[in-house]
Amino acid sequence: MIRYASYTDQGGRMHNEDKVDCRRVNDGICVALADGLGGHGGGEAASAAAVKTILDGWSGAADPQELKALISRAHQAVLDIQTPVCRMKTTAAVLAVMGSRCAWAHAGDSRIYRFRNGRLEWQSRDHSASQIAVMLGQISLAEIRFHEDRSCIYRALGQQGGLEADAGGMTLPPGDHAFLLCSDGFWEYVLEQEMEQTLQAAASAEEWLETMRLLRQKKALPDSDNNSAAALWLRVNEDQNEEEKLV
Repeated sequence: MIRYASYTDQGGRMHNEDKVDCRRVNDGICVALADGLGGHGGGEAASAAAVKTILDGWSGAADPQELKALISRAHQAVLDIQTPVCRMKTTAAVLAVMGSRCAWAHAGDSRIYRFRNGRLEWQSRDHSASQIAVMLGQISLAEIRFHEDRSCIYRALGQQGGLEADAGGMTLPPGDHAFLLCSDGFWEYVLEQEMEQTLQAAASAEEWLETMRLLRQKKALPDSDNNSAAALWLRVNEDQNEEEKLV
């Protein structure tokens, strides 16, 4: 059984330009999160259009190429509602799970984290100037948070021209799996070590998310950014992969 929880909060800003939602189909789920880029105006409309386009177009499969195409479709949807005076843009992160298969895609600096048995196994790479600085060895991964160039995003829905999202997928091995999708207003205050610690102590996806949210609130500045996150839990049994191979 897939357990899901999410929240979104305006933080210290006048408007909330984040959007998070999910769509369930039989034994599968697709989760989409978007963070409108407020400096361009219309961020709330851009993030809402992106999430709606992605979820409405999802076929029910855990296919990375489909998710990548859905982000491209959402990119066009944002372009379609832009005006000469409002060049709205947004990030996007999407996760689909069907049985023991999972797939993800993302563009911008909204992140996807994957945990197994309480330990972080993978996280997405931001499409930002500060992430490039990490890859070049100029700063450490921990220094991305609050780095002077962290708000410089080089890939976003609504940018001029085309958009190619990063995507991936896998068959989950037996064990307890957790996923976290979050906007930068969340992860800049909640460290990866804290994500692991709170996950290991939580009894549900809702409790895990609420504990991290409270941690963030204690650290955040009064004018902190919108913040949103979605948590997904599932268990893959030893015989589940074998059964799906026979189907």
